[in-house]
Amino acid sequence: MTQEIEIEFKNLLTKSEFQKLSEALGMKKHDFKQQINHYFDTKDFSLKQKKSALRIREKNGAFVLTLKEPAAVGLLETHQELTSPDLDGFKIPEGPVKRQLEGLGINSEHICWFGTLSTERAEKESEKGLIILDHSRYLEKEDFELEFEAADWDEGKRAFEQLLKQFSIPERTTKNKIQRFYEQKQKKVE
Repeated sequence: MTQEIEIEFKNLLTKSEFQKLSEALGMKKHDFKQQINHYFDTKDFSLKQKKSALRIREKNGAFVLTLKEPAAVGLLETHQELTSPDLDGFKIPEGPVKRQLEGLGINSEHICWFGTLSTERAEKESEKGLIILDHSRYLEKEDFELEFEAADWDEGKRAFEQLLKQFSIPERTTKNKIQRFYEQKQKKVE
């Protein structure tokens, strides 16, 4: 079973902040690679209620099913490789993700596809962690985001705050992509 703890910090950016950071980090247009996230939950949002998320990430022709759940520090991610899935009729296959869902008390038969978010992503290693710039599009909306992944919470937080300060970017409360996706989806329904 492939599992890992993810420690990451996020900050939404304006388009000009995104462009300024891209240039300062030496990221060119060809450095940004597309990844597509397909999001799933039950109709009554059982995963969301447990502060968890389920997605299939499509990247470089490969598909990975990932369940994210809260951990003592960061998020516990459980990954499972898939062959090309049929999204509308998607059923959770046997394996580690299905076992983790059962552990959360969620019936995998009730999981359904909610929609797709497409991201252009560039990454750059730094001394303290991985700097990620994302330009995402979903449900007629686009946003720009800085993520910083680190091995240690305290060191990562300090490095992230220093990065924001270095580029005069205000720290903004930033929800994760699936939360932003669901909020936009709800706005479209209303």
